[in-house]
Amino acid sequence: MGMCKIVSVALALFAIVLGFGFGFVESFEFHEKDLVSEDSLWNLYEQWRTHHTVSRDLKEKHKRFNVFKDNVKHIHEFNKKDEPYKLKLNKYGDLTSHEFKSVFAGSKVKHFRMLKGTRGGSRSFMYEKVENLPPSVDWRKNGAVTNVKDQGQCGSCWAFSTVVAVEGINQIKTKQLVSLSEQELVDCDSTEDNQGCNGGLMESAFEFIKKNGGITTEQNYPYRARDGNCDSFKANAHSVTIDGNEMVPEDNEDALLKAVANQPVSVAIDAEGTHFQFYSEGVFTGQCGSELDHGVAVVGYGTTLDGTKYWTVKNSWGPEWGESGYIRMQRGVNKCGIAKEASYPIKSLPNIIKEPSHKKHEL
Repeated sequence: MGMCKIVSVALALFAIVLGFGFGFVESFEFHEKDLVSEDSLWNLYEQWRTHHTVSRDLKEKHKRFNVFKDNVKHIHEFNKKDEPYKLKLNKYGDLTSHEFKSVFAGSKVKHFRMLKGTRGGSRSFMYEKVENLPPSVDWRKNGAVTNVKDQGQCGSCWAFSTVVAVEGINQIKTKQLVSLSEQELVDCDSTEDNQGCNGGLMESAFEFIKKNGGITTEQNYPYRARDGNCDSFKANAHSVTIDGNEMVPEDNEDALLKAVANQPVSVAIDAEGTHFQFYSEGVFTGQCGSELDHGVAVVGYGTTLDGTKYWTVKNSWGPEWGESGYIRMQRGVNKCGIAKEASYPIKSLPNIIKEPSHKKHEL
């Protein structure tokens, strides 16, 4: 098992989630009047299905309706509370929290960490002595973050997390923002630690990119949300290089802060629970453990007007989830284990691309 690995129960759920698209869908709102009766709830469910183009056969619809009904009521009741974050009914509305976790965040990073052994990368932490950090950082505003992407029904969060960090440091060093290929990592990084839609480690993906001589663009090697054979011709068309990678000292949010002040950082979190599934806005202070099962990237930090410290985290569940695809997570409490498995790429030189051994694709 690995980061974002789809466990066996998740395979049976593919039919449930096939209706989810990759494009932006406007938020779906509901009101108190929609919850007053079974009929009104059924009508709401049908409207929701139409809105998200979620297809169900009749037997499945009745089963899913009961899940949907529970989720709607929970969202409605929670949003009445005076909490620093809100929930919303999104495209995952008729999945239980267990089903959702199994499909979209269903792995244990511990297994791949055990396979890999001691945390690798450089033994040093280049930002250890950094001082006088700014009170807030947002790499999106600095032009170092691409648009939010959607991993779909593939346990490839590790690839998306890796790519955010590489895109970020490349823009910081070259002033050019290039959207890079997660699919290349899914198809071509076939080390013991990384297994495509069955999960992986960001640390190992950085090592693959360095060893491979770079990574190609998303445009050249587009995302397909499924495992495939490595297209070596496309993969050899390197666009961005890195010089190595480092691990942030474990469970150390002060160290993570120093790293994020200098570049976007790949992290692993425990994304379990209904509140993560339906997170909408605000600073997430909800319950979660530290069983790392989902790869994301920290692209900034800040403090709200009422003094709540947060991390700005880029997810890979599409732009409709959360705050346009992002979540602000409470900072200073190692929320969801965010500081347990943080890593980042090193890039000190401009891109040095080796010429591919073949000039054209042999058909």
